[in-house]
Amino acid sequence: MSVSVLSIIRPLGSVSGLLQVASVLALVLLLLKAAQLYLHRRWLLRAVQEFPSPPSHWLFGHMHEFQKGQELQELQKRAEKYPCASPHWLWGSEVNLVVYDPGYMKVILGRSDPKSDGSYRFMAPWIGYGVLLLNGQTWFQHRRMLTPAFHCDILKPYVGLMADSVQVMLDKWEDLLSQNSSLEIFGHISLMTLDTLMKCAFSYQGNQETYRYSQSYLQAIRDLNNLVLSRIRNVFYQKDIIYRLTPEGRWNHRACQLAHQHTDGVIKLRKAQLQEEGELEKVRSKRHLDFLDILLFAQMENRSSFSDKDLRAEVDTFMFEGHDTTASGISWILYALATHPEHQQKCREEIQSLLGDSASITWDHLDQMPYTTMCIKEALRLYPPVPCVGRELSKPITFPDGRSLPKGVNFPMTLSFYALHHNPKLWPDPEVFDPSWFAPGSSRHSHAFLPFSGGSRNCIGKQFAMNKMKVAVALTLLRFELAPDPFMVPVPTPRIVLMSKNGIHLHLRKLL
Repeated sequence: MSVSVLSIIRPLGSVSGLLQVASVLALVLLLLKAAQLYLHRRWLLRAVQEFPSPPSHWLFGHMHEFQKGQELQELQKRAEKYPCASPHWLWGSEVNLVVYDPGYMKVILGRSDPKSDGSYRFMAPWIGYGVLLLNGQTWFQHRRMLTPAFHCDILKPYVGLMADSVQVMLDKWEDLLSQNSSLEIFGHISLMTLDTLMKCAFSYQGNQETYRYSQSYLQAIRDLNNLVLSRIRNVFYQKDIIYRLTPEGRWNHRACQLAHQHTDGVIKLRKAQLQEEGELEKVRSKRHLDFLDILLFAQMENRSSFSDKDLRAEVDTFMFEGHDTTASGISWILYALATHPEHQQKCREEIQSLLGDSASITWDHLDQMPYTTMCIKEALRLYPPVPCVGRELSKPITFPDGRSLPKGVNFPMTLSFYALHHNPKLWPDPEVFDPSWFAPGSSRHSHAFLPFSGGSRNCIGKQFAMNKMKVAVALTLLRFELAPDPFMVPVPTPRIVLMSKNGIHLHLRKLL
């Protein structure tokens, strides 16, 4: 009996001992990790000591600014109180420097620092590593390859295609007027900008109302806008292996699949068109190719250096960037004009004198609407479509005021275009809509107004976007008088693009 009892007790004792050893090791590892985080935080505090910021919690940082839903207002307070830049603590050991000074912007955008891997990598499952996320020599090669797609000879005939898409949208708005209620315009404008992009950059022939799958794509983009930002701000979602197991991670995966189905269909259709008899030679003989054809011909010439994965990444990138940013821009421009009827009327009179009663607009008209252009730029100042971009320091940096960050500080920097455009040191009374800021002959710092970013990584399609905005604004003002809905005032909220929490609602009155 005693032998059998001992034989049972010995294994139990050995298991208990192993558990004790494992517990001690786990405690030691936990203490070492805590010490590492503490030392890292102390080092970061010393590195950013020249840059004051609002008080932060030792563990949760400035996360309370997000929770209150007042982050844009908090950014404006920072710009007023803390000169040039201030640290923003995501949590105890993660910090980025929020920049809103034109001199600082010029220094940073003039360097070759990579995009912030900590945040931009969360977009990679969606848009892949195209010209937006790439860095270094590969980025340079892709950027150089795509630049001809935005040559003025390519952009000129696009104006007619843009106008056609806008007219389809305006016809639909006219049909909806009988409902005698305000209209949420962002969804309609998103469909129109996607339709324009499909026709111009991807050689797609069709009508926006026949794109049954476009609605699912647009919904996926709206979801991904929210999901990416949510992941950036959640400390528990940083690791891919954990994020994939969460409900948001699975939602993100489904939204990416829907977006990819759309772009894969566009690529497949264009490849099939090029296989038709004589089509390949016809396209090859063109002096300038459109966006998708440049990519397809690049792959034909050198598949080893430009794979299917590379091709889809560029298509996914431009499919999103080319429609969502301009949809945001056009929506906020129309809202700004709706809330300032005197400026709206001056724009309308300018457009009527230029176009007359015909709703036909051409490339040559776009440079002949100076006041409308001033109003568009002022709306882009107040509501920049891309509220911020990120960079990650790769070497020491010294700013114009003498402050610096030392070697080894590889934390991200957020270039806040929203705070820059609302900085009262640059724009007195920054909330006032004042198109005279952009009157001919007006002067300002070269980096005080950056709706399309700046430096070598500025928006490759900025002229395409500006043309689209001018066409949409001009044709809309010829058809409708715009007024805001006082019961649905939009609440700007930063996502990848500047959105409104409650949509953008306007009252429309058809002009006789």
